[in-house]
Amino acid sequence: MSEAGAGSGRAPSGTTATPGGTLAHRVPDLGALELLLAVARLGSLGRAARELGITQPAASSRVRTMERMLGVALVERSPRGSRLTDAGVLVTDWARRIVEAAEAFDAGAQALRGRRDSRLRVAASMTIAEYLLPGWLIALRTRRPGTAVSLFAGNSSAVAERLLAAEADLGFVEGLAVPPGLDGAVIGHDRLVVVTAPGHPWARRRAPLDAAELAATPLILRERGSGTRQVLDAALASQGGVAEPLLELASTTAAKAAVVSGAGPSVLSELAVGEELAARRLVEIPVPGIGLRRDLRAVWPTGHRPTGPARDLLGLTR
Repeated sequence: MSEAGAGSGRAPSGTTATPGGTLAHRVPDLGALELLLAVARLGSLGRAARELGITQPAASSRVRTMERMLGVALVERSPRGSRLTDAGVLVTDWARRIVEAAEAFDAGAQALRGRRDSRLRVAASMTIAEYLLPGWLIALRTRRPGTAVSLFAGNSSAVAERLLAAEADLGFVEGLAVPPGLDGAVIGHDRLVVVTAPGHPWARRRAPLDAAELAATPLILRERGSGTRQVLDAALASQGGVAEPLLELASTTAAKAAVVSGAGPSVLSELAVGEELAARRLVEIPVPGIGLRRDLRAVWPTGHRPTGPARDLLGLTR
């Protein structure tokens, strides 16, 4: 790349600096600056290109682009190799400072990612926390053994509150829709079932239970704000809603235990009572004509799609 006046640092013929514009349009990119540093160290454009894993024509093109941007000649080529012009020596000194600053920036960014990846805060509604999350977290542990996971289990409303207060990185809910202020993705489906102990009168009836009788019967229920309660309230809204609860409990496990003990009927997740139904410790009571199916969702604050361990955990739910 031999041009008249190169040693003096004057721009080669047809090369002009670009005045004005943003800094990005006036300063060469990091790749070009790294190439210039390699030429200075190795004394050869070809060797510099090989070290950086690019072709020699690509390296030559990158140097010419840099010279046009700056308006001065930077490299002079001869049969003995490549040498920096006077201007090139000065620009190389500046380039070294920029590259060192970029390396410090990159190290800091890696430290931030390391801090982010070192922990994962999950908030999940009770059914998902008890019956689905353990398997997902075991799989995540295999993928990210260095990530410490903390789990908050509560109802769907409490999960939304945690996410909106930036106290959780990823949430899971079971309600009818994505809570306000959150984005979400359906990760599965569930069905609520009416269950009783085998000795309850409903377990011996031959005719299906109708929605009106279910609505009029005091039930063992999850608390308001839970996804289970939201779905049941919506399903029985046409019947005037649910009767005054026999018991109102904040845990699916507690509600299930109460039903097994014979305290009364309940409406619970099929995920939660599958084992008890199979063992005949509970009996499912059919109720035609009401919709008790629900979506299970992963949720996160609007506009902040999960990254790092939260993204990996989300992928394991699909």
